[in-house]
Formats: sequence, structure tokens, C-alpha cells
Amino acid sequence: MAKREYLIKPLVGEIYPTIDRGESIYLWDKQGKKYIDGSSGAVAASIGHGVKEVIDEMVGQANKVAFVYRSQFTSDAAENLAKKISELTPGDLNWSFFVNSGTEATETAMKMAIQHFQERGIHTKTKIISRMMSYHGITIGALSMSGHLLRRKRFTSLLEDYPMVEAPYCKRCPFGLEKGRCELLCATSLERTIQKLGAENVAAFIAEPIVGAAGAALTPPKGYYEKIREICTKHDVLFIADEVMTGIGRTGEMFGIHHWNCVPDILVLGKGLAAGYTPIAAAVASDRVMQPIIEGSRLVMSGHTFSANPLSASVALAVLHYVEKHNLVQNSKKQGKKIMKIVKEWKKQFPFIFDVRGEGLLIGIELDESVFENDSLSARVIEIARHKGLLLYPAVSGPNGRLENSFILSPPIVITEHQVDELLNALKEVFHELSQDVKGVI
Repeated sequence: MAKREYLIKPLVGEIYPTIDRGESIYLWDKQGKKYIDGSSGAVAASIGHGVKEVIDEMVGQANKVAFVYRSQFTSDAAENLAKKISELTPGDLNWSFFVNSGTEATETAMKMAIQHFQERGIHTKTKIISRMMSYHGITIGALSMSGHLLRRKRFTSLLEDYPMVEAPYCKRCPFGLEKGRCELLCATSLERTIQKLGAENVAAFIAEPIVGAAGAALTPPKGYYEKIREICTKHDVLFIADEVMTGIGRTGEMFGIHHWNCVPDILVLGKGLAAGYTPIAAAVASDRVMQPIIEGSRLVMSGHTFSANPLSASVALAVLHYVEKHNLVQNSKKQGKKIMKIVKEWKKQFPFIFDVRGEGLLIGIELDESVFENDSLSARVIEIARHKGLLLYPAVSGPNGRLENSFILSPPIVITEHQVDELLNALKEVFHELSQDVKGVI
């Protein structure tokens, strides 16, 4: 008789390996199988596993106090983390609101944007604009801002129609134009959308600097965010940069938006903020966004029981110090360039590689679905890779983001030259096996 289960796993009834331990970029299950964490879990475990400095800080803070309610106390840990983030972020992004997940952070950012205008006496600005092929979280509010069609479809009747602007998808331009000859139509279309809705009704535009799960590291062209910033400023619309996946060194810059000359009004952090060591995320607002709130109600209408808890805050601060101490932002850029160069060269050997894109160690690989019979190509790749001891992260691409034909390569940003070679050897084995699935190959 089969042992009954009590845990709801991603696929109920599926058999998952049981994790035993982790170290650096590696994980071991209880059967002793070793895995290269080529995806940092869900692009989260950015400084690798088992980092002693972070664990020591966790234990030290737990020995002092692990939790206090933010309406009753503040803590040195939360205050110091907010100060550190203000030192790292561009412009006047100086105010951090701590929550527990990226989803909560994007939804908090949405609320802050709407409240900013309410405190200014403008109550019509309540709409949020986002892009097709985007993902901002799984709660109803965050999912309303997400253009990930596969994740929206079960709840469409409950969601707002916020995704209206085409994604900057140069390889499959939604306007049928050539890169460099398009006059950034994917950016300027935001202005037409604002005008159609009425600027008096639009509070914010939210975008991932580089699209993650909903586009396999779609990377906008030069000038894109500069144009977005110009349009938002012109129409008094706040720009929210969702850096949940791209922040804290993942793209070879401290923040993904640093690849463009653009400062958002609100910047959202998650995943890499604590690198998987604890649940924490943040909505970081500018002085300009906060000013009417400070002069008005003095209350940001959001918050969760565990918001700004000292244990998570102390761990996140330790992670940020570790990233700086070990020059991990620079390492992400260096190792990412190496991986990108080599995988692009593989296109000659594996012509089913349709595109390789991204920045730093956020690399998206899109496959040519037309040469395969498998509809869920990303699942097939991830299955092969896991069997070979390499963990990858699934993504969607293709027209309107409807094809499961892509995956993300995003190892911990501590990865060394030798480990990059090990990862690439494993990935090449995956492609060799996948080539047997190409139509006409027996």
C-alpha cells in the first residue's frame, strides 16, 4: 500500500528527490545524487548554498530576537538594511517597505503608487499598465499586473486587464519590424496606451528590466528605458522597476535597470535580496513618491505580520555585505559573458537553439519549437537536465508568450571558472540528448 502524502507539491503525486544538503553551487539529495544548481533554485540562491557568514548572522540574530511586530517596535537589523539599500539604489530611492516575497513587494509597490496620488488629492489615478509577456507575482493583485498567459488563465475572471503594452521582443518583434529600424515602437506604444486610458486615470507602469519567466530573459534594446522614463515623467505616471529577479548582481550590475540610464520611482527587490536564506522582499520608494504620504497620512496602507522582522532583515544585510565583499556583481558579469559566448557558438552544432539572450548570469535560451514534436519543450529539457544532475528553470517565449519552449540558465553568482566549465559540459550533454528528439531523427 502506497504511503499517503500530506504535502501539496507542485505536481501532486509526482515523486521529487528529497534534498539533503547544499554547498556553493551544488546540491545533494538523500540518495547521494549531486546536482549543479544551474538555476539558483527559482533564480534566488544567488550566493550559493551553505555560506557560513550568513548562517552565523542568522544564528546570532535568532539568539537576540527573531520577531517583533512592526507596529510595536523597529530593530537595528531592519533600520540598517533599509539604510544599506538606500546606499545601493540609484537616485533618491531611499524608503524601503519590507515584506516576505516578491509578489507581496510588487503588490505593495502598486498600492504605494495609487496612494501617492491619493495623498496629492488625485483619486482618479488607479490604473496600472504592464506589458504582455511579464510576470509580477501570483496573488490576485500581482497576477493582474502579469502578462504570463499560462499563469493567468485559471483566474482571468478575477483579474484586471493591466497587461496592455507589447514586450520588447526583438527576435520576434510584435510589430514585424527590424531591430534598429523600429524607432523603439515597443517603448513609445506605452504613450499611446496612456493616452487611450487617459493619463488622469493611470498611476504607474510596471516592468521587469529584463523579463524572467514570462520571456526567458527578454532584454530590451538600448534607449528603451530612457524612452519609458521620458513618457512616464511627461504624463505624471510612476515607473515601477520589478527587480525581484534581476536585482542584487544577477545581471552583472547591482540592479538590472543600471544597464540603461534610467531611475525608477519605485524599485522592487526579492529573490537575491536574501539569496534564499530567508523570506524577505522590499518595495523601495523615492523621496518624491513618499513626500505626499509623509506630509499626509504618514501611513503606507500595506503590511504583513512578518514585515521587517529582525531575523530576515539581518540575514539580508549579511547577504548584501557578502556580495560586496566578494565582488560578486563583477563575477556575474564576467562568468555570464563567458557562458553567453560559448552557448551562442553552439548554435552551429545545435541549430534548434533559436536565441540566447540576457545579461550577466540571467541567461535565457529559446529553442525552435518547430523542429520538435513535444509541446512542452521546456519540461523535456528540464527533465533531461535533472537526470544528468543539472537544474534549470522553465520559461515561456514565442508569440504572445504562449510557447513552453525556453529555459533560464542562472547559476549562483559565486560560480567559478572551473564550475562554469562543469556546468557547460553538463548543458552540452543535455543538448546532445535533446537533439535525438528533433523531427526526423531516429
